[in-house]
Amino acid sequence: MATTVITKDNFQSEVLDQPGTVLIDFWAEWCGPCRMLSPIIDEVAAGNPAVKVGKVNVDEQQELAAQFGIMSIPTLLVFKNGQKVNESLGLIPKEQVEKLIG
Repeated sequence: MATTVITKDNFQSEVLDQPGTVLIDFWAEWCGPCRMLSPIIDEVAAGNPAVKVGKVNVDEQQELAAQFGIMSIPTLLVFKNGQKVNESLGLIPKEQVEKLIG
């Protein structure tokens, strides 16, 4: 499954109203570790069709980043049935991303 661009306008419908697991990657274009994590997130999305995967560009979605207290990137948040259940800061390997989503 491809990743979805998450904005403050579609966050409710794409994350909070979604049944099951949603993985959100908070990133920025200028962030080296974010660029290294991006293909890992894409692999996880492709290998886990039951998990919805979204990306939030913190430069374009500052209000959303502030809402979740994102102070450093990359940050991954995991939601299950609309509730935040897990998070990770920094660059992590694919195995840890998959463990994060359960």
